[in-house]
Order: sequence, then structure tokens, then C-alpha cells
Amino acid sequence: MFLLDRLFTKMIHDGQLTVIDHKGTRHVYGTASALKPPVTVRFTDAASARAVALNPAMGAGEGYMDGRMIIEQGDVRQLVDLVTWNLRWQRDNPVRFALWRQASIAAKVDQINFARRSKRNVAHHYDLDDRLYDLFLDPHRQYSCAYFGDGPDIGLDAAQEAKLAHIAAKLDLKPGQRVLDIGCGWGGMARYLHKVSGADVLGVTLSEEQLKYARAKAEAMGIADKVKFELVDYRSLPAQHSGTFDRIVSVGMFEHVGLPHFNQFFQTVEALLKPDGVALIHSIARADGPGATDPWTAKYIFPGGYSPALSQIVPAVEKAWLWITDIEVLRLHYAHTIRHWYDRCEAKKAEIVALYDERFYRMWMFYLAAAMSAFNNDGHMNVQIQLTKRRDTLPIRRDYMATVEAGLTG
Repeated sequence: MFLLDRLFTKMIHDGQLTVIDHKGTRHVYGTASALKPPVTVRFTDAASARAVALNPAMGAGEGYMDGRMIIEQGDVRQLVDLVTWNLRWQRDNPVRFALWRQASIAAKVDQINFARRSKRNVAHHYDLDDRLYDLFLDPHRQYSCAYFGDGPDIGLDAAQEAKLAHIAAKLDLKPGQRVLDIGCGWGGMARYLHKVSGADVLGVTLSEEQLKYARAKAEAMGIADKVKFELVDYRSLPAQHSGTFDRIVSVGMFEHVGLPHFNQFFQTVEALLKPDGVALIHSIARADGPGATDPWTAKYIFPGGYSPALSQIVPAVEKAWLWITDIEVLRLHYAHTIRHWYDRCEAKKAEIVALYDERFYRMWMFYLAAAMSAFNNDGHMNVQIQLTKRRDTLPIRRDYMATVEAGLTG
């Protein structure tokens, strides 16, 4: 408990955290706050407290999953929010920087995603039981940041529908065009783009479960001849489809590319686009500069995943000779999205436990709590980057986006 006491004494100031060690002794850190409700945790053994002190993310995540770190007052969302609020991104926060240095070396190795490893990494998360995702996602099964353009209270389903329209407007679709969706998920974006424009859409994924669902949905809707899906790595596409796509969209996939492969990703986009083509990349990014995926998330949730800083993305775009024609930063939209996912999963606890077990449920809720806090307290954000091969492909004012979007949502 000595090491953990030193850590929390330095770390916790805003809000109150009470820790009960395995001997029953209470340790209180920080001061009561009207903004952050008090949280109490209890460790069942000395080793669990030591694990948190030596590697906070891994120790806390595994301790909570295994029932060795028990939350006795509050819940996991409040615990993670309290801790990350005290580690929030700001100019003078030495504890935050010291903790992140631990993860940086391991993270660089974990980001190397060769084709075979990429498929394994995708299966780790996206080939879970379909029934799990139906419990908390919207009807389109969009597992990415929604767009709360009309405010945080519009509801998840409406915000995800708004995201589809927002992206479609930026693609400036025209009748008869051919669209590629890289990392198509369960096919919601592909189906929507075909619906609003009549475009032929090819969606590619590395998840066998997502592929089965997307194909079955297209067949059921009678659009399988226009909206097609393939199990293929994006890097193999130029061999057959070089320069054949009018539009390329990628939503929530770039986080899985891995920093060593950024150049290859954008060079592939450039190779696949027609000369007057447009691409839209929607990704989690960092406002706080290059960082590292915490070790617990890398092990249990997104192996090989990394949310990059814009300073790491832009050089790869430049090397691919692509124009950045628009960048939009969505700061709190993902925090609102994950709040809805958390609430829905909490309400469906019995169903999730029935699908898996209590340990999985605790893992999943710890993941959602940590992800929400990354956008509320850390430097995480979402970006939408519009790209072209030519400077004159799109109108020189961005007003057209709002006009098209109004037509899609009105």
C-alpha cells in the first residue's frame, strides 16, 4: 500500500477518493468536490494495490475485472472520471506525463500491424457475439462517434443518423458514382450512401462476423447488386481497383492502421481515387500530441490500436500528394456517444452477463468508462479530414456541405 499511497497523494486533489486496503484500513485522498462525487474502492489483497501503483491502467483494469478491486461507493464511471480528471491534459501536470512515459515504448511495438496481425486484431474486438452490439448500438450498428449537431440531448439514434448525413454531405456525392468504404463495419454507412445517392458501394472489412451481417442485410434489403462487401485488407485493393473510385470513406478504422503504416494507408487512398475523387477519413485523434495506447486497452480491447495526433497524420497525407480540403474537429461528440453506450450497457447488464459472464461485463464497463474519460478529461477528440487529388475538385467555399446536409436531414 506504500507505493499506492505515494501515487494517490501526488495524484488526487480535486474530488475525494477513499481506498480501503486489504487489512481494512481507510486512506482518504483529495478533498470533497461539488463537481465530482466521492468514490470508495476496496482491495482484497496487497498485490492488487501494488499492481495499480506500478502500472495504474493495467493494475486497475485487471483488478476491477477480477473482482480484486471492488467499488463500494460510486461506480466505475465515477472512479475513472475522478482519476482522469486529476490527470487531465493541461500545461502543468507532472504526474500525468510520468505515467504516460511508461506506456510509450511498448505502444510503438504494438502499432506494427502487418496484414495477418491486422486480421487477428480486428477479430479480437469485432468478432464478438452480434447480440452484444445490438444491446447498445443504434439501428445502423454504428460503432463510432455520433454527431450531436443539435445538442447532447437529441438521443443516440438521432445523432448517429445525423453523422451519416454529415459525412455524406462532405463526400459531395453525385449520381452514378462508385464509393469505397474502408473498414465498413456492419455496413450502415455503405447502405446509407447508396440510399441517398444511388451510388455503387464496396465495403471492405477484416471482420468475418461483420461481413456476414453486412451481406445478409444488403440481401434482405434487395440492394446486394449495388452494395457489396468483401473480406479484404485495404492494402491489397490497388492491384484490382487502381483509380476506380469516385469517393472513399473510412469511419473509425484509421485508429487500427498503426503509425508505421500511415504512409501506406494514404498512398493507397491516393492510388484508389479517380483524379477528381474525394475521400473522407473519420478518426479518433489527439489534441495533446503523439502519445501511447494504455497497456490495458492494448491487451484487452484494441490490440494494435492507436489514436494519432494530427501532427502524425498530416506528414503522411503530404507524402501521398493529397490535398487536405477540410478538417473538422469534434471535441465532445464522442464523450456524448459513449455516455449513451455506457447507459445502455448498464441497463442491459443481465443480458451481457448471460452472453458472457460477470468478468466480461466489468471489463466492458471499464473500457467504456475509460473511453468516455479520454474525451472528457484527456486530449482525445475526433477529426474528419476531407482529401482530394486536385485543388479544384470541390467548391472553394464550404457552404455546399451545409446545403447538402440540410437536404438530407430536412
